[in-house]
Amino acid sequence: MACDIYHNFRESEEDKRPAVDFMEMVQEDITRCMRAILMDWLVEVAIEYKLLPETLFLAVNYIDRYLSVIPIDRERLQLLGVTCMMIDAKYEEISAPHVEDFCYITDNTYSQNEVLQMEFSVLHYLKFEMTAPTVRCFLMLLLPFAQLDNLAHHQPKLQFLASYICELTLIEYNMLRYPPSLIASSAIFLARFLLTQEPWNLTLMYYTRYQPSDLQECVEALRVLVFESSASSLKAISEKYSQDKYKCVAEITCPASIPLENFDNIRSGQIDPTSS
Repeated sequence: MACDIYHNFRESEEDKRPAVDFMEMVQEDITRCMRAILMDWLVEVAIEYKLLPETLFLAVNYIDRYLSVIPIDRERLQLLGVTCMMIDAKYEEISAPHVEDFCYITDNTYSQNEVLQMEFSVLHYLKFEMTAPTVRCFLMLLLPFAQLDNLAHHQPKLQFLASYICELTLIEYNMLRYPPSLIASSAIFLARFLLTQEPWNLTLMYYTRYQPSDLQECVEALRVLVFESSASSLKAISEKYSQDKYKCVAEITCPASIPLENFDNIRSGQIDPTSS
């Protein structure tokens, strides 16, 4: 069942992806840095209101898809961000914060009417098609197949570490060049490498359809994100994952490089899909 869902997501992920060059081609008044600051703040909003990770990732998807087509003034960028978070909270959460809560979190910079008007604009652009296969969707589908043999004590840490790596991509505009399925697979690859030095196997190749060589460029981009995260001025994600409840995975040391032999392709073989 999970395999079927994954394959369906792979077939549809291109339809719900933002443009990879909207900052250069569409936006004139906002920058990559402004986008990064917004995403870091939205992580804090999600923490403040105890929102699901799925809510955060899908809200970012809405933001980037909207920015891919519609130019926006920098004074309204935070309005777009908080509105997309509100829209997705209604879609994902059992008990979503109200519009006045999202106004409050902006220090009432925007009125309820402004938020509702932006909500109409975003929903109109999305044509009320709210579902999109995000990095988080792929990650949660793949994690059961990524379990580390005979290392049960590492399983929670693997999930938290892969989640940490995936959340770091929300900040980095350049990561939009990679499909969500590739980012999720690469995050699992890097997390397994950091924990056990065994990043990939036949089971993961079978379910993801990715060979290690397919992941190499994205894994390297993720490694740089993790390696440089401690020096970043945007701290919401690293501080979140430095907590004990997340096994302090943000404090795991990331190497300056990954040996190239880890990206050698795995020879195909017969595999039992139920073996995991």
